[in-house]
Amino acid sequence: MKILSDSEEIVQIIDTLFEAGKTKDFRKLKDIHLNDSKFSSFSDVPPYDLKDFQTTMELEELKFVSISDYDYTIKNPKISMFGDTAIVAMEINQKGMLVDTKAYTGEHISINGRATFVLVKQPTWKIAHIHLSRI
Repeated sequence: MKILSDSEEIVQIIDTLFEAGKTKDFRKLKDIHLNDSKFSSFSDVPPYDLKDFQTTMELEELKFVSISDYDYTIKNPKISMFGDTAIVAMEINQKGMLVDTKAYTGEHISINGRATFVLVKQPTWKIAHIHLSRI
């Protein structure tokens, strides 16, 4: 078994988040986020207020369930390490078919955005804050 560097582990955690949108397997989402009152997130979709852990989990699942053929591309990731804290800044394109199950309609979407993640090592890396914004 290969031991991952901190940077490799951090990239893998962020990939796990977005891969959940492709696979619709949400079991790992709670494992990669810090389940603590210190967790917070801002999103590029409503509601735009600061969210806690539980609300973020629910909204991430809802977002990914609502988008079929979901795919993403991460561009220009920058990982900055500060001991047991890491900041990841990147550009991201998310695309797919936004499905309205009540009206049986769909709309192709392509969202170009920016993302910032703050991760803490306790004892493994966990996402402590997410900020997604559209460009």
